[in-house]
Amino acid sequence: EVQLVESGGGLVQAGGSLRLSCAASGFTFDDYAIGWFRQAPGKEREGVSCISTSDGSTYYADSVKGRFTISVDNAKNTVYLQMNSLKPEDTAVYHCAACGLADNTIVVVTPSRWGDYWGQGTQVTVSS
Repeated sequence: EVQLVESGGGLVQAGGSLRLSCAASGFTFDDYAIGWFRQAPGKEREGVSCISTSDGSTYYADSVKGRFTISVDNAKNTVYLQMNSLKPEDTAVYHCAACGLADNTIVVVTPSRWGDYWGQGTQVTVSS
């Protein structure tokens, strides 16, 4: 059974930092790129960052470049998102999922074996 369990969210002041974790199980970890997506109330889902678990290549949305860093620990089947210099506009529910690129945009990839799985997410709230 595929599982992606997000954790590490919380309430932080603007300028602060958080580190999110995505613990994966139920599939061959380095078969897929894994990324972070966020959705704020009333807004469309945004692909934030994506990392190849096989070669470590990384991709970022322009809105987070220079502030967020994605990384992977293959021994723990875990992907991290270090978020620094947080802004109120970073407030959202953050999910991890398999990812890819389409027209330079980070998009969700849904492997057929995964069905319509979507994790519970972790809330990030940045106060001004």
